[in-house]
Amino acid sequence: MFLDHITLHIEAGHGGAGATSFRREKSAEKGGPDGGDGGEGGSVFVRANKALNTLNPYRHKREFRADRGGNGEGCMRHGKDADAIRLEVPLGTVIREVGSGEFLAELLVDGQEACVARGGRGGLGNTNFKSSTNRTPRHSQPGEEGEFRDIELELKLIADVGLAGFPNAGKSTLVSRISAARPKIANYPFTTLEPQLGVVPVDEIDSFVIADIPGLIEGAADGAGLGIQFLRHVERTRMLLHLVDLTDPMMEPEEAIRIIEGELEGFSKTLFSKPRWLVGTKLDALQDDDRRARFEALCHARGQEPIFISGVTGEGLRALVFQVGEALKGMPRS
Repeated sequence: MFLDHITLHIEAGHGGAGATSFRREKSAEKGGPDGGDGGEGGSVFVRANKALNTLNPYRHKREFRADRGGNGEGCMRHGKDADAIRLEVPLGTVIREVGSGEFLAELLVDGQEACVARGGRGGLGNTNFKSSTNRTPRHSQPGEEGEFRDIELELKLIADVGLAGFPNAGKSTLVSRISAARPKIANYPFTTLEPQLGVVPVDEIDSFVIADIPGLIEGAADGAGLGIQFLRHVERTRMLLHLVDLTDPMMEPEEAIRIIEGELEGFSKTLFSKPRWLVGTKLDALQDDDRRARFEALCHARGQEPIFISGVTGEGLRALVFQVGEALKGMPRS
């Protein structure tokens, strides 16, 4: 099951206490203080791992505590520094503090990590307090407390192209035909229940990543349907392909476009402002020339050449891939 949003409780380790100790050796009658410092408490890091694609590892364990540092000992022995713990997350994870909503980090590169709770500093042993006026200090410091907080992990998949459209518009079919991804496909709404990523080869050198999300329906921005839960996954894309089923007997292309674009705008002005191409799907089953002509007119009104594809016959797919590949070359990454 796909998990892309979760809250964790994390605690860094307490610092070890410094020691109060004096040399007591026959050969050193006035040995003086020799208490060692306490060790550092373990910190908590979150690290990006390209091998992961969901937050599922944290479904059943949501509390993490690092070890405390070791206490200092006599003979100037320093307490052991505790090991840090690292929580592995997918690329594209955003970290915020629960409650304040403070942004802590955004991990976009494999191996990138952020410290989200710092371990407590170890206390100083009594040897640090020796002076000309205090030859036998009898106090040392306790270790400091480690930081603790609740953090929110939100995954936003990293893709170049996002797909938008109603259920059954052909999004999953398109992904399966132009990439190695194999999303579940069937002739009923909401076949796609979780986002899918596919790598699309353009030629022997270039490729791009495409993201298929569950289909939108009217009212999605207000919580209806499934797609709104996953629109965050196309917020980072550089462009959108809005797939329009030209054979849907229940809805005209103009109405389908109006509703989906309204939901995109209602969710995020930033998402709505991204470059967006209309793509007419199911060309193999299109028999209404008037629908085709009206769709072409809609495209021309946006300054876009009409794009028609068929996931069944493959017509228009390679042309679409090349067009998208060329367009992406001139677009900055989000």
